[in-house]
Amino acid sequence: MDRCENVYISGWGGFFGTTNGYSSAGTNGLPVTPNAFKSVTDGKDLYFFVLERNGASQLFGSFFGENNRPGEGCDHVDGGTSRFDRNGKIYQAICGNCRGLSVPPLPNFPTTVGSWATINNAVGGGECNLTMLKIDMDLSGVRAGVQSSINGVPRDTAGCVPLTVDFTDTIANAQSYEWNFGDGSPVVSTTIPSTSHVFTTVGTFTVMLIAIDPTTCNIRDTSYVRIRVGDLEATVDFAPVKLPPCTSFNYRFDNLSVAPPPRPFGPQSFIWDFGDGSPRITAGAAPVLHAYAAPGTYNVKLILQDTGYCNAPDSLMIPVSVAENVDAQFTTAPTGCIPYDAVFNNTSLAGQTFFWDFGDGNTSTATNPTHTYPTPGTYNVVLVAFNPNTCNLTDTARFTIQVFDAPTPDFSFSPVTPAPNTPTTFNNLSSPDAVSFKWDFGDGDTLLTTSRAPVQHQYNATGTFNACLTAYNAIGCPRTICREVRAEIIPLVDVPNAFTPLSGDINSVVMVKGFGIAKMQFIIWNRWGQKVFETNDRNTGWDGKVKGVVQPMDVYAYTLTVEFFDGVKTTKKGDITLIR
Repeated sequence: MDRCENVYISGWGGFFGTTNGYSSAGTNGLPVTPNAFKSVTDGKDLYFFVLERNGASQLFGSFFGENNRPGEGCDHVDGGTSRFDRNGKIYQAICGNCRGLSVPPLPNFPTTVGSWATINNAVGGGECNLTMLKIDMDLSGVRAGVQSSINGVPRDTAGCVPLTVDFTDTIANAQSYEWNFGDGSPVVSTTIPSTSHVFTTVGTFTVMLIAIDPTTCNIRDTSYVRIRVGDLEATVDFAPVKLPPCTSFNYRFDNLSVAPPPRPFGPQSFIWDFGDGSPRITAGAAPVLHAYAAPGTYNVKLILQDTGYCNAPDSLMIPVSVAENVDAQFTTAPTGCIPYDAVFNNTSLAGQTFFWDFGDGNTSTATNPTHTYPTPGTYNVVLVAFNPNTCNLTDTARFTIQVFDAPTPDFSFSPVTPAPNTPTTFNNLSSPDAVSFKWDFGDGDTLLTTSRAPVQHQYNATGTFNACLTAYNAIGCPRTICREVRAEIIPLVDVPNAFTPLSGDINSVVMVKGFGIAKMQFIIWNRWGQKVFETNDRNTGWDGKVKGVVQPMDVYAYTLTVEFFDGVKTTKKGDITLIR
C-alpha cells in the first residue's frame, strides 16, 4: 500500500504443467489499462496491478515478460521476490530466459537501455537468468526530491562564502514549491521546480523543499539537502619534475598547494591521479614519485579532498609529456591583423621550462603565452624548451608570423545636397589593398561586394543617415569609415496598370512603386474575386503565377493600403492588365 492507500499487487501466472506443482491458471483474461507495458499475454507472464484506495477503480494493470511459443513456459518467480515502497514503486526479481525449457530461438526478455546485460547469459540446460526490474507507478501523490548543484555540477554542495547554489526538484510533479534555505532568509515560493540562492554566511544549512499539489492525496511532500559554507580556501598547485637517468620515465610531483592558516594540510588531504590508469594514491603535502611505463602525454590531476577547506574537491590538471628527449613544438595562427593577439599553444614533449622570443624584442617564460603585435611586419618566433633530466637537455622550435595592417577605406557620395526622391550614388575610393567591401547605408540596408563600382541606394525616408564603408584586405583585416548622408523624400505611391510576366525583363513583375513607404498591404484579385497575390513587402511583386502556373491574360483588380514614414496613410484601388 502506498501513502495514498492505493493497493499494489505483483504476481506470476505462469504454466509449466501440473506435474511440477505450478498453477495452470495462467495470466489469460486479467484486466489491463491503456498505459500497460504489455497489453496481450501468452498466459505465462508477470502481472502488475494497482487498485485505487477503497477499491474505487483499477489504476493500472499490465502484463510483463517474454513472448513464449505454444507449449513453452519460461518466466517464473520462486517466491519472496516482490518488494514495494510507499512511493508507489515495485521491485521485482524474475527467473527469465531459461535454457532447456525451449528450443532455439529463445524468446527475449524485455530490457532497457543501460541494463547490466541485455542478452541471455544462461549456458546450460534448465539454467535461468536473474532478471530484475523497478517500476515507478507515479500514483502515490506529490513528491519532493531536492538536488543542489554548483556551476551545473549536481552534488550535495560545499563551497566558499559567498556561495551561489542552484536547487532543482528532480521529481517536478507539483503545482507549487516552497524553498526554505535554512540561513534565516525568507522562504521563496515558485511555480517552477528550480531556484537559486546565495549563502553569505559561514555554516552548515539544511535546505528544505516542500512540493505542493492540492489535487493529490497527500497534498505536500518534503525533501532536504545539506549545504556546507566555509571560508578556509586552499590553493591547489603542483609541478612535475623529471628524474634521472634521462632514458627513464621517472617523475617527482611537487605539491605546491597553499593552506590558509591556522589549518595545515593533513596526511590525507590530497588524491593524485597520474593519468596512466594506475591506482590513485592519497597523500599529504609532501612530494610523490611515479614511474611511467611508456612515453606519451598524461593528464596528471591533483585533487583536494580535505573537506576542512571550503573549495574541496577543487583540483588542478596538468598535461605531462613523457619522453627521453625534450622536443620543442608549438602552434599558432600564421597571420593576423593589427593589433594582433597571437595565442601560442605549447605542444612540446618533456619540456619542463620554456623561453619564448616573439621576434619583436619581447620574451616570455610562460608555458602557453599570448602576445600582442601592435605594428605590421614579419616576426620570427622562437621557442626553447628545457629539461635537465632529458638526454638532449634542450630543443628549439621556430615559426614565422605575418601581421598585416587593414586597408584604408574611403568614399564620396552625390548629391551632397539632397534632391527629392533621388537615389544617392556612393563612389568607392578605398586603398588598392582592399579586396572586399561592406556598405552599411545607415537605414538598415547593407551590401557585401568585391566590386569597386559605384553603388546607388534609394533612401525611403527624409533624414540624416550614418553611412559606413568597411574595407577588407586579402586576409580579412577590416577598417571602417562613416559619413553623414542626408536624404529628402516626398511620399508618393503608384501601381503600374499592365505587365508581361513572360517577357523576362523589368516588366515581368508588377509591384508597388513609390517613395517613403513604411508599411503596406498589396492584394491582387482575379475577375471571380479570388485572391491571386498578397504582400506586405514593397520590394516584392507578382510574377503573374499562382502555384507556379502563369495566369491567363485578363484584367485583375488590386487594393493597396499604405502608411508613409511620416505617418500619413492612403489607399488605392485599380486594375492591372496581364499581357501574354
